[in-house]
Amino acid sequence: MKKNYDFSEMKEVKPSYLKKLKQQVTIKLDTQVIEYFKSLSETVEIPYQTLINLYLKECAETKKKLKLKWGKTA
Repeated sequence: MKKNYDFSEMKEVKPSYLKKLKQQVTIKLDTQVIEYFKSLSETVEIPYQTLINLYLKECAETKKKLKLKWGKTA
């Protein structure tokens, strides 16, 4: 066994199954939403895009229903 190994020319290898776990999409979000998650990301030290994904994933897993108020309110 060598004392030192040279990893300087090593290439990053990503398993092929990782490509199937996430899909890149473009989505427009309100500025207020982005600011909220960016602020939260500083507190918990997780990238804001990861936080958004975690929140949406939780919503999907728990089948959370969105409470919408359309039209005139009484």
